[in-house]
Amino acid sequence: MITKRIIPCLDVKNGRVVKGVNFEGLGDVASPVELAQYYSSCGADELVFYDITASAEGRSLFTDILTETARKVFIPLTVGGGINTVDDFDRVLKCGADKVSVNSGAIRNPDLIYQAAKLYGDQCVVISADVKRQDGEFRVYAKGGREDTGMEAISWIKRCVDNGAGEVVLNSIDTDGVKQGFDLEMLEAVSSVVNVPVIASGGAGKIEDFITLFRTLPKVDAGLAASIFHFGEVKISDLKAEMAKADIPTRI
Repeated sequence: MITKRIIPCLDVKNGRVVKGVNFEGLGDVASPVELAQYYSSCGADELVFYDITASAEGRSLFTDILTETARKVFIPLTVGGGINTVDDFDRVLKCGADKVSVNSGAIRNPDLIYQAAKLYGDQCVVISADVKRQDGEFRVYAKGGREDTGMEAISWIKRCVDNGAGEVVLNSIDTDGVKQGFDLEMLEAVSSVVNVPVIASGGAGKIEDFITLFRTLPKVDAGLAASIFHFGEVKISDLKAEMAKADIPTRI
């Protein structure tokens, strides 16, 4: 049976890890290099590194911090932020990333996913969708959750997977940082229309939220969180021990 993955997320701004609520009110947390090294050694299955202001600022992702972070990590590393061209994929992969996450760049150029998957393989391309309820539907947001694209999210995500995305990170803006549990309704809507791994992001506040996620939606492959891990509210070793007790397959 495929094990469920636990993935800490490093939201990086100006070379520091930050965290907010509903994508707003960002506060400083730590050095991404130190935090990545810690997670790599304490049982995390993968790590996600987002340069969260690259798209909004219209620039490329900072590669110096990324290269240093990748050098310290011995688990799969997914990297996103300011990914707009195939050359951006190439640059980030050469810095040490295993997978590349694209969001705003794919919205601007839907062919980017197809082009990157053809060059580097589906397993390398991750569609990261920032989604919020708006006017009775799930809506795709761009530029780090700042801009409503007007696009319906479920059909957009399915289109990205059909074009070659090998994994989906679903970021619920509605539940981000609120710590009241993952957005099960939104996750169910996405996982029912794609046949690639889906990673739940936004809303984890305690161990039980992960147990509920995997029991309620067995098709979801991983749970991603930031602040509860960064601030020691949940230890990954404790989380995995409880998952094992609940008969949820996990790598201890």
